[in-house]
Amino acid sequence: MTEEELLHAETFRDRVSSVSAAGKRNWIYAFKPSGKFYRYRNIVSYIYLIVFFAMPFIRINGNPFFLINVIDSKFILFGKIFWPQDFFIFAVGMISFIVFIVLFTVIYGRLFCGWTCPQTVFLEFVFRKIEWWIEGSASRQKTLHDGPWTMEKIWKKGIKHTLFLIVSFLIAHTFLAYIIGVHEVTKIIGEPLSQHIALLAGLIVFTLLFYGVFAFVREIVCTTICPYGRLQGVMFDKDTMQISYDYKRGEERGKYKRNEPRTNGDCIDCKKCVVVCPTGIDIRDGVQMDCVGCTACIDACDEVMDKVGFPKGLIRYASENQITNGTPFQFNTKMKAYTVLLFVLLSAMTVMIITRKTVDTYISRVSGQLFQEMEGDKISNLFDAKIINKTNKDFAVELRIEDLQGEIKLVGAQEFMLKKEAINEFTFFLELPKTEIHNRSNKISIGVYHDGKKIQTLKTKFLGPFM
Repeated sequence: MTEEELLHAETFRDRVSSVSAAGKRNWIYAFKPSGKFYRYRNIVSYIYLIVFFAMPFIRINGNPFFLINVIDSKFILFGKIFWPQDFFIFAVGMISFIVFIVLFTVIYGRLFCGWTCPQTVFLEFVFRKIEWWIEGSASRQKTLHDGPWTMEKIWKKGIKHTLFLIVSFLIAHTFLAYIIGVHEVTKIIGEPLSQHIALLAGLIVFTLLFYGVFAFVREIVCTTICPYGRLQGVMFDKDTMQISYDYKRGEERGKYKRNEPRTNGDCIDCKKCVVVCPTGIDIRDGVQMDCVGCTACIDACDEVMDKVGFPKGLIRYASENQITNGTPFQFNTKMKAYTVLLFVLLSAMTVMIITRKTVDTYISRVSGQLFQEMEGDKISNLFDAKIINKTNKDFAVELRIEDLQGEIKLVGAQEFMLKKEAINEFTFFLELPKTEIHNRSNKISIGVYHDGKKIQTLKTKFLGPFM
């Protein structure tokens, strides 16, 4: 190695790829990749973008397919409404998602980052493609950036950043649709701006945030800001499948010379794997946290190997043990443990969703009220009921005393009519014959019925006279 290469070999891990040795921003001009993996990533990204922008418009039984309304504490998943009372399901779901990400990372490294992370999908397959379309290849972009402010530079930069702002504005509106629903967004758009100044200000802030991230911050999100990216190092082990350079086959590097016997390794030091990298690293230096697993370097290297007649796979998905010892991939103990934990969590969440009630009822005696003696040798207690209707339909329920002779008399209403997507409050008297009362405090069961079918059973206490 040259003196410069030796120095780089010792210092490249001392800083992130987006920062130069002098501590300044190292702007990445990534060349456009091509190859098998890039075609697959294109398909995955287009599906991702279609789903992202179309999902707010999908409705099931009149409900949005997916909604996270943190303002009203209302969440909809697969068309089913979840309320704060169902938070434990979301808690288990979030833990399951985290365990899945950890398991996926332990097995495949940062494959999620390079293929399905929103930051990567929007940057590489929306904003960078706009940049390639307007400003040309990476080398032309650099020349344009470093050159003087000519009319060509002004209009190209102007068009690019205008499109960046428009796309960012669309992304901000889509996220808003995930929060309040696409119908509400459409309604707000048709109303005077003066009625929604605060909302408009929020949209502008988020538009500028997305614009700033995708136009200027870019790969720094992946290499520095993202906490998931920073946690990768503690999840990897020697069996983790990562994008790896086969140094045993590639070293020592040397330029390719046609019709001459090859005395070096298969790496011809073309640096194509470097110029296509969106985070600006050299994968030949070894596994690095800055690598997002996007496979651009694999496509670039395979293309070169094909041209010079060498076997593909000099850069490939492989674990450290595969490269160093030639051992096949092993599903180790850590992976098995995470798999079992994920299976348990998903099973628990499935049971919770299946057994989840669409009506939740809470009954309690009115505090400070004693029993009342009624005509006909009866004792009465006053109760409050809070009944949560999680569906999007109004309907009536009936409360019945279980296993005892008694009567429920509703105060101020004819029936327990539940308004849709609301907490319904009622007050009622519960009357029992004295012959049914045997203690000062008596345990009773109340059934909640809808269309003659019991949907919930509640336990409460009925206060009687001293016996």
